[in-house]
Amino acid sequence: MDYIIGQNHSAPQGDHASAGTPGAVSPASGGGDIIMEGNEANFMQIVLDASKNVPVLVDFWADWCGPCKQLTPVIERVVTAAKGRIRLVKIDVEANKTLAAQLSRLGLPLQSIPMVAAFWKGQILDLFQGALPESQVKQFVETVLKAAGGGVLPSADLLTEAGVAMENGQQAHAAELYSAVLEDEPENPAAWGGLIRAMLALDDEEAALAALEDVPEAIKTHPEVEGARAALELKREGRRVAGEADELRARIKANPDDFDARLDLASALNVAGHREEAATELLTIIKADQNWKDGAARQLLFKFFEAWGHDDATTLTARRRLSSMLFS
Repeated sequence: MDYIIGQNHSAPQGDHASAGTPGAVSPASGGGDIIMEGNEANFMQIVLDASKNVPVLVDFWADWCGPCKQLTPVIERVVTAAKGRIRLVKIDVEANKTLAAQLSRLGLPLQSIPMVAAFWKGQILDLFQGALPESQVKQFVETVLKAAGGGVLPSADLLTEAGVAMENGQQAHAAELYSAVLEDEPENPAAWGGLIRAMLALDDEEAALAALEDVPEAIKTHPEVEGARAALELKREGRRVAGEADELRARIKANPDDFDARLDLASALNVAGHREEAATELLTIIKADQNWKDGAARQLLFKFFEAWGHDDATTLTARRRLSSMLFS
């Protein structure tokens, strides 16, 4: 299966934002403006009145403000990805000094920009200052949506649907859903991790590796991505020894202390989906000699945990067994 980001959805990433021009106006998804330029004349209508129905973020900026120019395209991407569940109004404080002065008297800290305030039902719900990274802007928007009635970003719905598809064996559909998230949120680590795992489930290691190489630098060490990386490495190692499973079992039967055979068998069992048996082989080694080959069995078991997920049932069971061995 091909690496599918962008192949199943028509909207190009270039449509997301107005490329860092703080005063630009971006069209909305599905009608109406979700990103607008505000001023003294329309503030009441597009901020206070509009916030009665949908949360409105107001980005206060100025042309001389370098951090403002860094933040604007970031917040535009996040708002665009929300697909109308939240709106953005951008206000140039230099061009709207009277409005800025009025809002400052009401308590908004406009002496330090960029400053973003979230309005809901005509009131300020929350705010932040400074050019935050995209992950933190997204968290801010998610917090606002929850506070405004429990809503979530569309990506959260897609990720949930993708997870269900993976559980139901619909890996190709899951890959499409993960790709849809990444078109709007190119730095979403859960979507990258899910896409890589979907490709592995489809036995397309080449596509999984291509996706892993395309993960943005900012999230390469995120646990979701590292877990997917570990899954890819384990699948490759398991495939190497998969055809030797019967021979490995015979070696172990002849010599239960053949830890090299147990280690290889654990890799083969893992790639075949037999997680409990794979963990048992490694725990057997650890119980007999936890320092064998500088803790090789323990290191591989930890890599299994990373690949399976720290909340996976087999991970939790194996962790308890490991703890009882190490601390009993």
